[in-house]
Amino acid sequence: MRSRCSAALLGFLLVVAGLVGVPQTAQAANLLTNPGFEAGSLTGWTCSGGSVITSPTRSGGFALNGAVSASDLAKCSQTVAVRPSTAYTLSAWVRGSYVYLGVTGGASTWTPSASGYTQLTVAFTTSASQTSAQIYLHGWYGQPAYQADDVNLDGPGGDPPTGGAPGVPGTPSVTSTTNSAISLSWPASTGTVTGYRVYEGSTQVKTVTGTSTSIDGLAACTSHSYTVAAYNSNGESAKSAAASGTTTGCTNTGLPKHALIGYLHASFANGSGYIRMADIPSQWNLINLSFGEPTSVTSGDIRFNRCPVSECPNVESDADFLAAIKAKQAQGKKVLISIGGANGQVQLTSTAARDAFVNSVSAIIDRWGLDGLDIDFEGHSLYLNAGDTDFRNPTTPVVVNLISALKTLKAKYGTKFVLTMAPETFFVQVGHQFYGGAGGGDNRTGSYLPVIHAMRDGLTVLHVQDYNSGPVMGLDNQYHTMGGADFHIAMTDMIKAGFPVANTGHTFPGLRQDQIAFGLPAAVSAGNGYTAPAAVHQALDCLVKGQSCGGYTLRGGASPSLRGLMTWSINWDRYYNWEFQNAHAPYLAALP
Repeated sequence: MRSRCSAALLGFLLVVAGLVGVPQTAQAANLLTNPGFEAGSLTGWTCSGGSVITSPTRSGGFALNGAVSASDLAKCSQTVAVRPSTAYTLSAWVRGSYVYLGVTGGASTWTPSASGYTQLTVAFTTSASQTSAQIYLHGWYGQPAYQADDVNLDGPGGDPPTGGAPGVPGTPSVTSTTNSAISLSWPASTGTVTGYRVYEGSTQVKTVTGTSTSIDGLAACTSHSYTVAAYNSNGESAKSAAASGTTTGCTNTGLPKHALIGYLHASFANGSGYIRMADIPSQWNLINLSFGEPTSVTSGDIRFNRCPVSECPNVESDADFLAAIKAKQAQGKKVLISIGGANGQVQLTSTAARDAFVNSVSAIIDRWGLDGLDIDFEGHSLYLNAGDTDFRNPTTPVVVNLISALKTLKAKYGTKFVLTMAPETFFVQVGHQFYGGAGGGDNRTGSYLPVIHAMRDGLTVLHVQDYNSGPVMGLDNQYHTMGGADFHIAMTDMIKAGFPVANTGHTFPGLRQDQIAFGLPAAVSAGNGYTAPAAVHQALDCLVKGQSCGGYTLRGGASPSLRGLMTWSINWDRYYNWEFQNAHAPYLAALP
């Protein structure tokens, strides 16, 4: 992590330099109306920010221009009749940055950059009852306009009875939330509509006749994603785009609205000197004990050893250390064990290692009466096997077993158990460009995403290390470099807004604002990417208040409940006369 050399940095720089049943066979026929926009208009298409242009075109005299803005994807769609259980191929020629092609509620593909017309192709198979499909093109927030031409949907046309199935409903919106319910509303479908079915994934959770409903019986503080399909006697439409919401009732973990989070070298000095637990100033709200490390890379057996007297002459006794932890907790502070670090490679390759991890981490937490756990896996601890391309359903053992272990620990200790994570950008935001299981680079890129996603309802704080990083592409299609306000703004906005994951066709949903902090080196000796206090405050003003954002537009909006700042480390901050603490603790406390 942190002045112990980061193995992921080198990897980052290298990267930057069964269908069920037997579907019918599709016949070669373009089912779309006005597929090349040769009508000289948008006839057949429903567009936001779309227009017809005469140059540049791929063929013929016209093409589509999608005028993307900071708040509009410039989506163009068309709904067509299709046959159930049938294979189709959708393609389009596109140019521009971040252009997407897909089927609402189904498969999609995209290109991050196409300077000239490039063909996108995606195959899909209709469900057993599906009689219509909505295909779409769109760009991404804040990018330049995109162009599209010669869109083709290859397959047999549907032959529904008179009237046909309804059109696809509009994208639902979350209108309210409670501890146990999420309320939705959506634009009505076209055609004859008997009712609407609401789905969570592939599971139907509600059937209604109107265009709004409330899904109740949900657990408090849980996230859900819903789609809507319309139906009548002739069949069901394709599903709408998804809407996500989180129930209220999240447990108050005792952290302040804006917290100061720091790592304490409890098992080594690392050149900055040892600090006794009792001597840590009261400004620190969450203290991560560094580090618990495994007996071997794949054992899962984690041990936490106090700093030896030979390295830390002023180390306190175990009894005094335990008493100081209890005193901090009595003041409302949280003390966690941090697992991993640059030297603590942890690969839970087997269920035996998973179980050893749960048992040994529990023993550490119980021995010292700790409030929870911080995951600081670095280096080669996490990776994705070839073909593991869906962060929502990972298959790589080291990822699957870690998720299982964290869920077990969370269930064991209850809702007040504090769980934090400190991944490097290489394992999170770089997943926007490169995802390890999809090939094309280092198999570790983006490998934290399935863990974060699986634990999003139990995660207290994610504080990505905005240091020891190469340049990272943000949602504005620009590379951002560490050390200034711009880097923290762009990287944190990705966590809040969510982002498409490389070429997987999946989008990582953003986290709640109270789950997000960002990490910095406490001083120039603590890690690459030191940021002066004034620049940190500029980043906070942008992220929390929507002010002083420079040329960057927040895709996720302002976050008044942004959790705060993390630093490596408390020891290095003391070594540099508490610059980090003195500059940032009062600033955090003064934020609204």
